Formats: sequence, C-alpha cells, structure tokens
Amino acid sequence: MLKSKIPFQNIGSIPQLIKDFLNLEIPQFASYQFSLSNVFSKAEEKSKSFSLDQRNILVEVFSQQLKELKLSQKQVDNINLLSQENTFTIVTGHQLNLFSGPAFFVYKILQTIKTADFLNQNSDKNFVPVFWMATEDHDFEEINHFKTEQNIYQIKGQSGGAVGRIVIEDISFIDEFEKEFKDDVFGTQLILLMKKSYQKGKTLTEATRNLVQELFAEYGLLMIDGDDAALKNQMADIFSDELKNQVTYHFSQKNIKFLTEKYGKVQVNPREINLFYLSETRDRISAKEDNFEIVDKNNEISFDEISKDWSKVSPNALLRPVFQEKVLPNVAYIGGNAEIMYWLEMPDVFEHFKLPFPILIPRNSMLFLKDKTLKKIEKSGMDMECFFGDFQAKLNEKLLQNSALKLLIDERELLLKNQFDELKEKAAITDKTFRNLVEAEETRQLKSFQRMRKRLLRAEKIKQSDHINYLQTLYYEIHPSGNWQERVINFSNFFAENGSQWLENCYQEMDVDNSVLILMQN
Repeated sequence: MLKSKIPFQNIGSIPQLIKDFLNLEIPQFASYQFSLSNVFSKAEEKSKSFSLDQRNILVEVFSQQLKELKLSQKQVDNINLLSQENTFTIVTGHQLNLFSGPAFFVYKILQTIKTADFLNQNSDKNFVPVFWMATEDHDFEEINHFKTEQNIYQIKGQSGGAVGRIVIEDISFIDEFEKEFKDDVFGTQLILLMKKSYQKGKTLTEATRNLVQELFAEYGLLMIDGDDAALKNQMADIFSDELKNQVTYHFSQKNIKFLTEKYGKVQVNPREINLFYLSETRDRISAKEDNFEIVDKNNEISFDEISKDWSKVSPNALLRPVFQEKVLPNVAYIGGNAEIMYWLEMPDVFEHFKLPFPILIPRNSMLFLKDKTLKKIEKSGMDMECFFGDFQAKLNEKLLQNSALKLLIDERELLLKNQFDELKEKAAITDKTFRNLVEAEETRQLKSFQRMRKRLLRAEKIKQSDHINYLQTLYYEIHPSGNWQERVINFSNFFAENGSQWLENCYQEMDVDNSVLILMQN
C-alpha cells in the first residue's frame, strides 16, 4: 500500500546535479528532460537518423536472440512494430546480477515499461520497452551474488572476460535458497523461477534473459544483448573514429569542464580510447605510436586486424550509450543517478557522431517498510526525509531542538554579531588596522559559542542516549547494511509474500512524470 512519494529534490543524499537537472536549472540540458513535447521532438529527430535497414536488422536480432523463449503476444507485437517508422524504444539497462541482484533492477524495468505504456496512451506513435543486458561487462565480482534478509548467495566463475559468456557450473546456492523460501506463500513459484533460470551449462546471458522473461513477458518487455555481430557491425565507423581520433575523450571535455567546475567532479573520466578487445578476456585498447596495444597482455595489434571483426570490439561505460543509441530507435533512457550523470558528459560526443541524444529519466526509488517500522518513524518525531540525508546532522538537530540553553546561546551569539557589526563599521572610519583588530576579536569570541554548542551536544547525547539508540536502530531498519534498501535486498523477499501481484503493485505506483522515492507499506 502506498504511503507517500518524496521528490528527489527533497532528499538530501540525492546528488545536486540530479536535482538541478530535474529542476531545469541547467539550460544546455533542458531538452533532455522528460516531457511529452521533448519526447515527440526526439522521436522526429530519431526518425530521420534511424534507417529502415537498421529496423530490419533490429527485428532480426530480436527474433534470433529471443527465439528460444515462449514470447507473449505483446512481445511478438512489439517486435513487429519495430519495423515501422513510427515505432521507438524506451530503454533501461543493467548488469547481469545473479537473480537480478538488488531490487532496483526490477524497479527500473517496471518504470521503463510504464513510461512506454504512458507514451502509447498519449501519442499516435508506438513505444516499446527494452532492457539492455550489460553482457560485456568483465567485473564478475560485482554481479556474482545477491542478498536477502537472511542470506547472501553467490556463484563461482572466472572473472576478466565478458560476463555474459560465463557458463554456469556452480548451482549449489539454490539448495540454500530453497530452504529460505520453501515455506513462504509464493516461495514455490520463486524457487521454480530460480531453478528454471539458473541451470548448469547455461550462460549468464541466457540465465538473465530467462529470468527477465519470466517476470516481464506479459508487459511486452524485450531484452537485447549487445554482444552481437549484426549490432556491432553498425558501429564500424564510430569504432574506427574512436580508435583513430579519440573522439569520446576530446568531445566530452567541454561538458566535463562545466560539470567539474559546478559540481566538483564527474562520474566517469574518459580514456583516450574508450574501447575493449574481446577474446577470452576483455582488455582495454590503447594507442601505441602507429599501432594499438591490448593492455595487460602487452600485445600489439593493427587497425586492420581490429577492423576485420568488429564483434571483438566492446565499448566501455561511456561509449556504451553511443552503441545503444546507434542500434535502437530510442528516445529515452531510464537510469540511476550515477548513470544519468555520466550520460550528461556525452552530448557533444553524440553530436560529433551525428546521433540524437535521448531524453534522460532518473529512475524512481522504492522503499518497502513493515507497519511496525512506519509506526516507529511516526513516533520518532522525525520526517522520513531526515533518514535520507545527513542523518547524523538531523539527529544532532533533534537532540537540541527543545534545549532552552541552545536558544539562549543562539540569542547571545546573534547579539554579539550585531555588536561587532557596529564596531566594525565605526572602526573602518577610524583606522583600517583597528578594523582588522575588531574582526580578529570577533572571530575569537564567536569560536567560544561553537565550543559551547559542541559541549552542549555532548551533554545531550549522554542524557538522551536511549533515544539516540532507538533512532539509530530505526535508521538501520530503513537502511539495511547502512544503504538504501533497494541497493541491498533482492526482490525475492517481497515476491515471496505477494507473488506477481507485488510486481503489479510496483508498476501501478511508478511515477512517470517525476523522479521520486516511493514509500510502500509491506
């Protein structure tokens, strides 16, 4: 049951860049913000750059990649629609985390589906939801596990190559998973889903594709694997340009400079060449005089050798969006805050490659809390927003909010500032060096108020230690392992109680128009 929706703009821990982007406070990025007019404008732009030949290739790729699955009628219809010039995609993407990893894997897909449905209802164009599987990532340790409320589950495998190609040999974790969920209302369905997806001899790509299919087929979602020669061949000119001219590095510099100066840093710093070479491992390509080097292998390779087979070239995190937008008739991308921030480094790179830059939508977050936890929050006297910003600062503020001594300290400090303001004004007329003396004395005396506040806070922490422990325990009920729930707990804990209805409830509460934290009673 929905309890509330908190706009990202009201949450302290949301990056300022995301808040400014949502508030339309960055003029050069305004056309990338979600609105019907922007979507329709992007659709017109995309229709001019995405050819009928590309559509035919895409339909064939989907048909081949999904041929082993029992597709829903809506999926079949969506594949067929992609051959039409008035059909566009709404995309999200993610790594091949074991059994989806943290729950936000599910949330971002559901928001993508709902956004496509919303646009279909408000347009004469067609919009198809697509999940881009990050099959070419090579950091297996990032994806080889997931966590429930009771356990951590993990598989073994060789890191370093494209993770989607890893063949599953170790399924011992399924026995423990079955023990945890066998007595839940929808535990049997959940266990069967696990067993059907993760079988010996299957690749992680096949396992993830099957898992996503079982969960979202009826919604019409299509899954795509970029590790495909037919898709990679469309990137020949872009890969060539990147290798020869370091396009991503040079053409991202203007936005990187802007973002660094305004927000302190960027999410991902580009390399001179933002490509990997795929063999049994995935290794970075770097320039070396008139040739190229496969880094970590110390192998030299010529451009002619690379260009013989573009399927062996893999884009990194920054160039992957270019790949996606090249091979899909896409108008909008739904991603996490970190994803949106590195996409915003790339508009000039897209312009160089003559690709339309899509709408960017920071995905919704969801939080499921039990009734007893919600009652504790209400009893605590702290707003939910307090638990999602600088919690310690909010806690300190609460400890002192009813302190008569703090009010007196604040009053006396303000009085002192006013007195020194008057002194400085007169001192400036009399002698510049005397004003300096007054300012130094003001600084010295004001420091004593800071010391008094620190001492007062220390005393209140001792006095209210039981209440502090209560609030800190409550914080960890909301933030398992000290992080947002959706970034820690797997969807299985929620699905086990309510089955597919849980997915439908999440879908119904997804907010298409706004980026929000959705608080639900579990």
